[in-house]
Amino acid sequence: MTPFRAFAVWVLLFVIAVMNGTLRESVFRRFFDELAAHQISCVTGILLILLAVRLAGRKWRFKSTRQAWTIGFVWLFLTIAWEFAFGHFVMGHPWARLVQDYAVWNGRFWVFVLLAILLAPLVSWIVNRGEHQLQ
Repeated sequence: MTPFRAFAVWVLLFVIAVMNGTLRESVFRRFFDELAAHQISCVTGILLILLAVRLAGRKWRFKSTRQAWTIGFVWLFLTIAWEFAFGHFVMGHPWARLVQDYAVWNGRFWVFVLLAILLAPLVSWIVNRGEHQLQ
């Protein structure tokens, strides 16, 4: 996968995240409290991330485990940088509120979404490599 394509997939993941957040606020919050809506949204986000990267990885294959890891770390960095920069400087949220989503011990699952972002390229590479060997 070229760097441009990897960035394009990250932008797609960003769009998916926005849509998933909209789903959380417009649907899940009607039926569940904030924490449960957050948890459900994290699960749907992880599934959508894995699916999107899997499909993108079929079209634009990752070249190696090293490339998959590198892209995963770049996506992770971009995601965290965006979250904190946009959340603090544009939305005006205090740093403490932004860090709150990392508190797994309080039932916050955001860390697992970040883990999915990191590992999705590797999972895609492994699955696609296995499919390619079967053909």
